[in-house]
Amino acid sequence: MLADIRRYAFTLAEVLVTLGIIGVVSAMTVPSLMQNYQRQSYVTQLHKVYNEISQAAVQYQNERNALNLAEAGLNSQDAAYDFFTSYFKIVKTCDTFSDCFANPADYKNLDGSSTRGFSETQKTYILASGAAIRPWYTKSGNSLVNIMVDINGKKGPNIEGRDMFLMCLYNNGLIDDQGTSAPLTKDARENLFTNYCQKTSSGIGGCFGKILNDNWQMTY
Repeated sequence: MLADIRRYAFTLAEVLVTLGIIGVVSAMTVPSLMQNYQRQSYVTQLHKVYNEISQAAVQYQNERNALNLAEAGLNSQDAAYDFFTSYFKIVKTCDTFSDCFANPADYKNLDGSSTRGFSETQKTYILASGAAIRPWYTKSGNSLVNIMVDINGKKGPNIEGRDMFLMCLYNNGLIDDQGTSAPLTKDARENLFTNYCQKTSSGIGGCFGKILNDNWQMTY
């Protein structure tokens, strides 16, 4: 007598239900995963620029056997230009802002409002990594050079806190958010984040310090 052989399979309805569930879950999770990946990509590129500036500051000071950057000669706008052209691989020098960065009017805050808190007349540079930088000497306390960084140059989204940031190079060689001495406290960075990065502002700043506070993660 032949053995009773039973074959089990999913019905078409069961397959369709399963595919529908997978589709719904994917629609809910994939955009979030992609967004998190993109944000971490921005942070990775920002960290690379940070490391380049930090290493150059150490080299600049050591080569001049100086106690700090000002003593080494970083004490004017021309000195700031010389610092970057001498210690970085520059692939393009621009006399106007929009030649290296996007059009100033295209830059936005996180809330979508316009960001226009920066000069458009100083020299800007494109690094070999593709990042655009705009250094300007604005000595305030121990802060010597403010550095606007767009980690992907003219490419979007051109939003402060996403691909555009303000870094400040201090006399002791540290890089932090805007202030009078570095390192800033965590509370000071959080206050800058709340009052500048998250709000409509005519200036820039506050986003980079938040990333430092959160151990190089973009949590906002």
